[in-house]
Amino acid sequence: MITIIDYDTGNLRSVANALGRLGAEYRITADPAAIRAAERVLLPGVGEASSAMAKLRERGLPDVIRSLKCPVLGICIGVQLLCRRSEEGDTECLGIFDNEVRRLRTEGLKVPHMGWDSIEDLRGPLFDGLDEGAYVYYVHSYAPQTNDTIARTTYGETFSAAIRRDNFFGTQFHPEKSASVGERILQNFLRL
Repeated sequence: MITIIDYDTGNLRSVANALGRLGAEYRITADPAAIRAAERVLLPGVGEASSAMAKLRERGLPDVIRSLKCPVLGICIGVQLLCRRSEEGDTECLGIFDNEVRRLRTEGLKVPHMGWDSIEDLRGPLFDGLDEGAYVYYVHSYAPQTNDTIARTTYGETFSAAIRRDNFFGTQFHPEKSASVGERILQNFLRL
């Protein structure tokens, strides 16, 4: 069973709908036992880092997430929370990735970075079957530094579009909103 972690940060329905289109069985829950028993875990979300971390703490989930041995995919704010620290709200995060999340330094480009952009330097099983320069959908003002990077995007500066450490993966973009490319990424995750 695939578990989508519910910590009241929105975006759960679009991720659930994307999994449903793939025929995947899933549950949305904040129950630690159900999360630990999952075959795969998704940590999606939109919002602000300090309030999102506070919601994870309120539900007693930081240690649960850190302990997971199954494949885990953080999406948007979810990947940021998997990092060590975020500039947004000067927030200590989960520390699974030794990355700092910084506000985009875009040299005059609009922030938030919103819309379709390409991903480059694709490495690892999430990107099987995809070409360099594939387009994905973004809505963000912060992004992880380029540690543990398995895909990059340049928008004024280069940042981690996706990161990986052991069984933990994360995408700064929204695969559930990225049409056929995002569908392929989610299918690849479900095969891990």
